[in-house]
Amino acid sequence: MTDATPDVASLSYEQARDELVQVVTRLEQGGATLEESLALWERGEALARRCEEWLGSAKARLDAARAAAEES
Repeated sequence: MTDATPDVASLSYEQARDELVQVVTRLEQGGATLEESLALWERGEALARRCEEWLGSAKARLDAARAAAEES
C-alpha cells in the first residue's frame, strides 16, 4: 500500500468493500514478499472491520426504524 492510500475510517462501505476484494485478490495471487503480504493482510483486516461497522450501523438504523413503525 502506498502513502496515498486513504485512511480506512474515511471510506464508505462500498469503497472499503471494493478495496477489500482487491486486497484478497492480491493475496490469493501470491508473489508478494512476506512484508508486503503482512501489510496487505493488516489492511484487509482493517477494511473488514470498517465494513462490519457500516453494516452494524445500518442494522441499528433499520431496527430503530422498525421499532418506531411498530409504536405508531
